[in-house]
Amino acid sequence: MTQILYLVRHTAPDVAPGICYGQLDLDVAASFEQDARQVLSWLPPAQLILTSPLLRSRKLAAYLAQERNCGLRTDALLIEKNFGAWEGKAWDAIERSQIDAWAADVLDYAPPGGESARQLMLRVETLLGGISRLPQRNIILVTHGGVIRALLALSGKLALSDTLKWELDYGAVIAVRCVPDA
Repeated sequence: MTQILYLVRHTAPDVAPGICYGQLDLDVAASFEQDARQVLSWLPPAQLILTSPLLRSRKLAAYLAQERNCGLRTDALLIEKNFGAWEGKAWDAIERSQIDAWAADVLDYAPPGGESARQLMLRVETLLGGISRLPQRNIILVTHGGVIRALLALSGKLALSDTLKWELDYGAVIAVRCVPDA
């Protein structure tokens, strides 16, 4: 059975520009209703919505599930990358040596108390394995930029660093067709 995954980035969070907020549980911006209606207009009917447990994703997922009248489940594997000690700090307040270490080893460097991109990729790979066993054909995943980049890298057999060049707007929708091996 061919599955289609609709990868949806949450709408704009209520956070000041320039703040690192990976797993911070932020609410949505005041533009949520308008943004959510736009996302809804881009999505076809679906049988299931899986969402990150973070509020900014859950709110959009609940709205979409209600409007599409489909099942909704929270999955911790869809949570954004953990930036550890960097969470809630302004990017320009993080020690330059730590940012440089991250830039030098994007895949394996983990911020203090956080997770590396490789750890995120392994988590997302586990998620994909579970999704492939679901009976639903059209599934919406409401999640975060880092998770979407990891999903695209894994599904397209790309290097994660290649996906970092792509802008993923808040509320972006990307369809990925998962064709089983013959």
